Amino acid sequence: MNTPFDSIDATAQALEGAGYYADRRLATAVFLALRLQRPLLLEGEPGVGKTELAKSLAQALQRALLRLQCYDGLELREALYEWNYAAQVLHMRAAESQHLHADAIEREVYQERYLIRRPLLQALQAAPPGAVLLIDELDRADEPFEAFLLEYLGEYQVSIPEIGTVRAAAVPVTILTSNRTRELHDAVKRRCLYHWLDYPERERELAIVRAQVPEAGAALSAQVADFVGWLRRQPFSHAFQRAPGIAESVEWAKALVALDALALDPELVESTAGILFKQREDVAALTRDLAAQLLVPESA
Repeated sequence: MNTPFDSIDATAQALEGAGYYADRRLATAVFLALRLQRPLLLEGEPGVGKTELAKSLAQALQRALLRLQCYDGLELREALYEWNYAAQVLHMRAAESQHLHADAIEREVYQERYLIRRPLLQALQAAPPGAVLLIDELDRADEPFEAFLLEYLGEYQVSIPEIGTVRAAAVPVTILTSNRTRELHDAVKRRCLYHWLDYPERERELAIVRAQVPEAGAALSAQVADFVGWLRRQPFSHAFQRAPGIAESVEWAKALVALDALALDPELVESTAGILFKQREDVAALTRDLAAQLLVPESA
């Protein structure tokens, strides 16, 4: 099976060219998803780069990105299609004025030109080489929606009662993400390749910060990567509710540049804690005293 990238290294390089620094395991998962034409399910904490991977992959492949943002109560009509009822009613009235038979009217009004296509159907009908479909935060949707996805994930097709089966014109590159707020059904997982995306190691996070915030000096970028890494290694059951993700590292670096900071100090850390953390308790826990302790190199 042909794939846009001929090796794992080429996959990693293409993603890096799009601004995403994938480690070897993640690059392998992406390469295999492309080679085997299988959906890729990414699970991990919020902010580790799951959504950004799909965006960067679409850029690297030079394909359109279609995003289906999941949430509690997501309905089929918002994910796959709905009928343009206003246009159908107008057509029906015109047909009735011509005294057409009821069966003929029904055939006329349920034609593809009256379909309003949502992300799943758009992905299936995208012209070659196809699109990248991001099904984001699937754990926020309910279980019936997972069951609906099985046909798409397993066969790259969907069934529309009024029309029939719609099969992919070109196999979409499909990325699913989950923050694991609940366990996804095994039937979904069996149809996907799986990768747990963890927080990056220090060198990879430093490369990301430097690429995303080139205005930050080398020393400041290194301090940001080190400090966020130290925060993640704290006993969160006693200190913080949730560790800052990569997105927070990048935003913090941008904020520090905006403040003309050249290096971190305890007062600066305390005053910008609301960028690293989004919970009141976590912001309060990052005190000036704790910042002073963490700013001391571990080797000291």
